[in-house]
Amino acid sequence: MAVASNPEFTFTEDERAYVREGLAAREALLSPYATRDSQAIFERPDWQDEDTDLVRPAFVRDVDRVLNNAFYNRCMDKTQVFPFYRNDDLTRRSFHLQLVSQISRKIGAALRLNIALIEAIALGHDMGHTPFGHEGEYALSDVYHRHTSAPGKPGRYFNHNVHSVRLLRTVAYRNLSLQALNGMLCHCGEKAFAEYHPAPCDTFAQLDDMMETCYTQKGASQLLRPSTLEGCVVRICDILAYLGKDRQDALTVRVLTPEEYPLKDSVLGSTNSEFIHNATANIIKNSIEKPYLAMDEDVFQAIIDAKELNSRQIYLSQEAHEKLTGIVHPMMDRLYDRFLEDVKAGDESSYIFRHHINAWMMRSNPVYANQDPNDIVVDYIASMTDEYFISLFNYLYPKEAVSEEELYVPYFHE
Repeated sequence: MAVASNPEFTFTEDERAYVREGLAAREALLSPYATRDSQAIFERPDWQDEDTDLVRPAFVRDVDRVLNNAFYNRCMDKTQVFPFYRNDDLTRRSFHLQLVSQISRKIGAALRLNIALIEAIALGHDMGHTPFGHEGEYALSDVYHRHTSAPGKPGRYFNHNVHSVRLLRTVAYRNLSLQALNGMLCHCGEKAFAEYHPAPCDTFAQLDDMMETCYTQKGASQLLRPSTLEGCVVRICDILAYLGKDRQDALTVRVLTPEEYPLKDSVLGSTNSEFIHNATANIIKNSIEKPYLAMDEDVFQAIIDAKELNSRQIYLSQEAHEKLTGIVHPMMDRLYDRFLEDVKAGDESSYIFRHHINAWMMRSNPVYANQDPNDIVVDYIASMTDEYFISLFNYLYPKEAVSEEELYVPYFHE
């Protein structure tokens, strides 16, 4: 490489020794249960020249590869919980990724774990989410399952955690470590545990088997456990990140009143900051020098109680559910059918070719078009932002276009 021969960008032996000494000192401080960069397993050769490897160790490369692709960028306009509000203060998917990373890195630092691996898992864990949050996920899973079902052949399910791995590994064709991809696959925080024990995953073949189980067995994602302690940290922090923040957003859009907002009578406190601080402190206290994560029983119960409270007060919002099932679900069915026909027909004038297949073939993956047509359609729809989804439907079906007044509470709503 031209850069490698330029003395402005090439380290001297003394400079290399200095950097190596710092890396070695940091690694010496890691817990015996932490994942070392030297343990990183890659699907394809991941050679780096000597200087690059000093600046970008294995899991740092994972972080770079998660951040530097268009799919991460799109998380800025994907719903977290409240899809139908024009309000710039509401949490979007990209902020949730950052918040999980921040909380996870604090716990990881205290427990002397590999911070770069934690960051890679946290920043990538929800990139496979559809537009319109979990309701969009359920709608896409339903139509995907119907189209892949046949006599004697069970249909396949869409899961955002599985799709995060597929997105980075197959569509964007990034060469991420097995440990990072496993952490993303096993992150689902809908089910909490009092203890998080890593479960081995030593090969990409095992990762494939886990993904296939999730595709074919509904609910299998909830049973997965990360293979590293770093992945376990991200899994519990996913829950801590959304519980209080979703309540703040609910207060913003008046789904909750100020009287309803506090997490009343919780041992972890009543506000988001108290909840996160006290939970993280308790997890650290119970997990020092252990090969697993743990928390006190009353802390675990407080997390379960908060999850159930959010479900009753926030996630089961009848108004949002009616808009999604009555408007968005039929739109998704319509788009799925159309693009499946276009892929099978090889219609390169279709936007699934212009904005998706050809774009990714040219950027990174020359064999992407050989994927199953249903999977390509799922990839395209799942990658859409909320705004793109609505705009695309309205453009393709102008006579059935959905107005903003039908969907959104405007900025200047009283």
